[in-house]
Amino acid sequence: MSDTGLDTLWHNGKSYRKGYTTGSCATAAAKVAALMVLRQQVINQVSIVTPSGVTLRLNVEQPLICGQQASAAIRKDGGDDVDATHGMLIFAQVALNDSGSIGIVGGEGVGTVTRKGIGLPVGSSAINRTPLHTIEEAVREVIGPERGAEIVIFAPEGEERAQKTYNGRLGILGGISIIGTTGIVTPMSEESWKRSLALELEMKRAQGMTSVILVPGNHGERFVQEQMQLNGDRVVTMSNFVGYMLQETQRLGFRRVVLVGHLGKLIKVAAGIFHTHSHIADGRMETLVTRLALMGAPRELLQAVFECSTTEAAMELIEQHGLQAVYNDIAQAICARINQMLRFAVQPLQCDAVLFSFDNIVLGSNRPVNDIVADLRTEISQEILCEKESS
Repeated sequence: MSDTGLDTLWHNGKSYRKGYTTGSCATAAAKVAALMVLRQQVINQVSIVTPSGVTLRLNVEQPLICGQQASAAIRKDGGDDVDATHGMLIFAQVALNDSGSIGIVGGEGVGTVTRKGIGLPVGSSAINRTPLHTIEEAVREVIGPERGAEIVIFAPEGEERAQKTYNGRLGILGGISIIGTTGIVTPMSEESWKRSLALELEMKRAQGMTSVILVPGNHGERFVQEQMQLNGDRVVTMSNFVGYMLQETQRLGFRRVVLVGHLGKLIKVAAGIFHTHSHIADGRMETLVTRLALMGAPRELLQAVFECSTTEAAMELIEQHGLQAVYNDIAQAICARINQMLRFAVQPLQCDAVLFSFDNIVLGSNRPVNDIVADLRTEISQEILCEKESS
């Protein structure tokens, strides 16, 4: 990999090379293609700023200009986190027009969404919301406010590479997904990764925090800030390591923990699954069906939910039958499982759980969300008061 502008992670004397997502590749390819159309000259390197604020300097491959249209490719590099898309070329073709609007579609090798439940419309290209935004933003910056552009993102190897992903199970057919919420791939071995997450917990406890909000990833952190109106400094990413991070909060002496995440991730905890990666275990639909059955849901609904590939798809069926109360039940089951796991603690944690959908709507919680937020705010005030008294 060339000098991309990425730093290196070090842990226990070993370095880990960061990489960049398919979304960053598509953004950079679209930006340089637009630049080539305007300048009418080949460009061999391009810079973009990722959603996480990191500036990437990426080499351009196969640049081609044809009048008011150009195409270019960026080679995906996952750093030391090698996945199915590592090393493949992600292309963008940009054609300028006078419409004033920017359209983005997927071409060869980019999958098509065929089922509801992943946050994208059925029939659309599998280009997630963050990359769609960064591609449009990067091209708009280049072409200015008046011009328009039609952008096609394509990956000639995409259909073959997608066979090694979970796309088929999610109803994404014909190719890869263009994804990435931060634009950066941060690799580490699992043990090193877990330890780095725990270090953040230790830091917050050392700052005097007695409560913490655990989220699976960036989506959860945004939800806490935007929907719960809480400062992000109390949020710690737990990734898939739910049990490990809960045990660490207990070890460090936190008094309160709130799990906030998408139903599809946290529902596994309600089944006693404390490592939520799909390669470990996946009891999402089984758990959802069981909870619905205990509420008296009809057999035809249970069968339909069981056959759903995602919890988002199941949500529509549940709403049609007016059984949304199942989400509160699941949140309560999550807390019960956590209390059971930590039952031998000298001072058990106060535990809450909040579940949301892809649309950032609260689905359910073990008790009213307003009460959870109020208790957190009270604890924050007490921490501030203790800090003033000690100083």
